[in-house]
Amino acid sequence: MMLIFGLMLLQTAACLDQFCWFDQSDPCYAALGHKLNLPMMLGATNYILKIIKRINETKDDPFCRFQHGIMEETECDLYNNRPEVTIIRGMLIINRVIRADSGNYTLNIYSSQIRQTFEGDLQVIVEAPIGSVEVSVICSSSGVMRVFCSSEGDQLLYSWTLNGDPLKDGNSSIDLDEETDGDISCSVKNHVSHAQKTIRLKPCPVCSVSLVFVVVRSLELMVLFGLLGAFHIYMRHTSGKKKEGQKVRMRRFREGHEHTAEDS
Repeated sequence: MMLIFGLMLLQTAACLDQFCWFDQSDPCYAALGHKLNLPMMLGATNYILKIIKRINETKDDPFCRFQHGIMEETECDLYNNRPEVTIIRGMLIINRVIRADSGNYTLNIYSSQIRQTFEGDLQVIVEAPIGSVEVSVICSSSGVMRVFCSSEGDQLLYSWTLNGDPLKDGNSSIDLDEETDGDISCSVKNHVSHAQKTIRLKPCPVCSVSLVFVVVRSLELMVLFGLLGAFHIYMRHTSGKKKEGQKVRMRRFREGHEHTAEDS
């Protein structure tokens, strides 16, 4: 018997197929919707293999049993009604990983005499790969240029560079001086993939802020002058009525005084 405990594998960012082993100490991160390869052993024809998925500390899924290199008719969650799960030359292949494949697995290998020859544990964590990366810029009136980065995927980690120099910020947004100029790149990664987007930054148009300020101040002055003009017209109109009333009263007073003098 020869167990497969290692494999040389060169992967690029575009290749999301994963290889994991049942004796590795680190978690196995699998890309949602992509292939997961789990080498079990070479020459598995004369051995019985059992894979158990742990639900919690006290309960397990029905185990998957392989004999003569073939999955037996069992009700195991990993294989039941899933034609995309196959066994090829001692390797368990999940051609399209789903969320439910996350969990803790144990592989037991028995000889033809039903004697256990190997036991290995593996934690599988399924993550959605990185989608397209989008970068946008907003200039604020406070003199700050804020750059935003967004993408689809699970457990996203962000990093930034400006003209090739790393920036000390690991968030999905970063604040820069409004006069910043150059190429800014946002890199997004998780355990199964990574992607990057670069855009050209230009200094924020300061004149636009000044123009808005001038327009607002002009409108305020126009409203103020309008109110002052209306108040001036109102006061003139009111003052004219008062003077006219005083003239009428004075005329009536004189006329009354003259009539009194004639009667006497």
